[in-house]
Amino acid sequence: MIAVFVNMATVLVGSLLGILLKNRLKASLQEAVMKVLGLCTVVIGVSSAIQTQDLLCMIVCMVLGTLFGELIRIDDGVEHAGDFIKEKVLRGKFAGSRFTEGFVSACILFCIGSMTVVGSLQAGIRHDYSIIFAKSALDFVSSMAFGAAMGFGVTCSVLFILVFQGGLTLLAGLVGPALSSAVVTEMSAVGGAILIGMAFNMLSLGTERIKVANMLPAIFLPIAYMPLSAWISALF
Repeated sequence: MIAVFVNMATVLVGSLLGILLKNRLKASLQEAVMKVLGLCTVVIGVSSAIQTQDLLCMIVCMVLGTLFGELIRIDDGVEHAGDFIKEKVLRGKFAGSRFTEGFVSACILFCIGSMTVVGSLQAGIRHDYSIIFAKSALDFVSSMAFGAAMGFGVTCSVLFILVFQGGLTLLAGLVGPALSSAVVTEMSAVGGAILIGMAFNMLSLGTERIKVANMLPAIFLPIAYMPLSAWISALF
């Protein structure tokens, strides 16, 4: 778990530095930074998604995972968590700001993707923290830009990092040895596809915001899909 705490610290410090610098950046510059981060997120997502070796796996997992996420309304839950922190914990000090948007966007950006999945598995199985440490350095830079553009909601995303990435690391320690490299690859690829959806939101593409958080269950479905697919193939 030490790597998770390091990642949390880099996001915490980076976002606070970004907030301190916010008043020195014009609104037009903040908007430009958000567009650049959106484009970078597309690149990160595509680089993970194209690693898939089983396109059908990605499609099935994305569809089923999103259906499940829509049924239990994960996106609404994450937004409500952001609103709760803003209104109850911080007592509305950031009312009218982009707090909830920053919280949700940062949660997805810092917790979804190949580096999170593979890094957490490496940390949980082999106690190899190199990937998460590298991710932490990247998140430090990203959190500064996000903090400047969206404010304190980005800082509060460290709570989601603790729950999601920490939980993934602990889970990896339990079931990781049973996961094949093919499963890990497809989990990362699905995470990449989800990141692309978030990038669309950051770039304001489309008439409605994509509820990216509802897609999160899809990341874990390759764990079931890959052995089931292999079993069915063996039958025929």
